[in-house]
Amino acid sequence: MQKNYITYLFKLISVIGLFLLPFKTYTQEPQIFTIKDFDLRGKVKSCLVITDYGKEEFEFDKEGLLTKNLTRYNETDYDITYYKYLNGQLMEKRDEIYREGQFDKQTSLAHFFEVDTTDNKKVSEKIISYAGDVLDIYEYSYDKDGNLIEIIRSNNQGLDNTNIEYSSYKGETTITYLLNGEILKSVRTSFKKNKKGIKNKIVLSKEFLNGIPNKAEERIYDSEDKLTSLKEFDYDEAKKSFVTIKDINYSYDAEGLLIKEVEKIEKSVNTKGYIYQFDGEEEGNWVKKIITPKNLFTTRSITYYQDELTKTKEQ
Repeated sequence: MQKNYITYLFKLISVIGLFLLPFKTYTQEPQIFTIKDFDLRGKVKSCLVITDYGKEEFEFDKEGLLTKNLTRYNETDYDITYYKYLNGQLMEKRDEIYREGQFDKQTSLAHFFEVDTTDNKKVSEKIISYAGDVLDIYEYSYDKDGNLIEIIRSNNQGLDNTNIEYSSYKGETTITYLLNGEILKSVRTSFKKNKKGIKNKIVLSKEFLNGIPNKAEERIYDSEDKLTSLKEFDYDEAKKSFVTIKDINYSYDAEGLLIKEVEKIEKSVNTKGYIYQFDGEEEGNWVKKIITPKNLFTTRSITYYQDELTKTKEQ
């Protein structure tokens, strides 16, 4: 699931920002993260990642759901997020912030979720600061097929309504997000065969500012749903069209690991190579990643569930 290192979708303080590049200025439904979102395989219990700015720790339950993530910048500054589930549904999420060894209740948040399935599914989310203030209340509504169709956000500043519309045309599907009737984002998904006859998935996302086109991204995925191409665009008001500002191509080995990344920005080309060392377990998780030519290192220490016992493999 290397694409999750490169793409989306959601930033948990700075922790998941290491793995996921957010493209999000609009409200979207709560998300559940699993071991796959962190390029992990097998019965992983925990994973410690050593980065250039500190250490990141991830813990998972036996179903592979993320239950805790911790970003430690130094001994006294760190962020912790806890997750609680019921039957696979996220029910509680707590973001706890510590600075200079002290718990900061003003910036720490608790998210509480309730699920109503009596008719079409509805999920409510209440966000409360540890100081006791109710900051936001969200209501997520779904259609009979499980598609998110409406998000209502309320706080002391008023009410916002995001509607999500779905349409299909000649094999393409488009999802459109509208905030209080004004377009925020559109996501068009289509499929096209490449020169080798392999069907690729093409996802074109456009973002709007005050209803005017602002930026866009095009992502191409192969038949195994791995990201092979990413293009970023800015909107040129004079040309009344999107202009490419970045073009990245990704290559993978037979095991599905990213081995090469070629980035083009205007006339400059930047190539990165990826080399891995593995822990020797049956599932084959990497414990050291080397990025050439700068020889940057990322190391991981992984603990597994195994017959109620754990086995740790470290580099």
